[in-house]
Amino acid sequence: MSSQTVVLKVGMSCQGCAGAVNRVLGKMEGVESFDIDLKEQKVTVKGNVQPDEVLQAVSKTGKKTAFWVDEASPEDKPSESTPVASAENHKPSETAPVALENKPSETETVASTEPENKPSETAIETVA
Repeated sequence: MSSQTVVLKVGMSCQGCAGAVNRVLGKMEGVESFDIDLKEQKVTVKGNVQPDEVLQAVSKTGKKTAFWVDEASPEDKPSESTPVASAENHKPSETAPVALENKPSETETVASTEPENKPSETAIETVA
């Protein structure tokens, strides 16, 4: 088996998610190196590995995992596939951020509410 590169899109929202992917890939036979891009939700694996095996291994983390769709393909045919490309881009981004937005926005609401309440409580305690 020759060395090859496998690129996956993995639904990672935090360092803990990236850590889970890191642990799985670190234990996988044939993996020479890998790169985890949390911002892009992109995992690049290099080594003597089968793409399907890498996909299955990363899927076991419980994260939504799929093969990365190369963005160069839609750019080659901009006039024909622009509507298709935008539809394809919206589907994953609507799906992924909805799941991601729920958790951070709840956290942000709590975080933004707590500091406002703490000064008020402090002021009330000072007055009382």
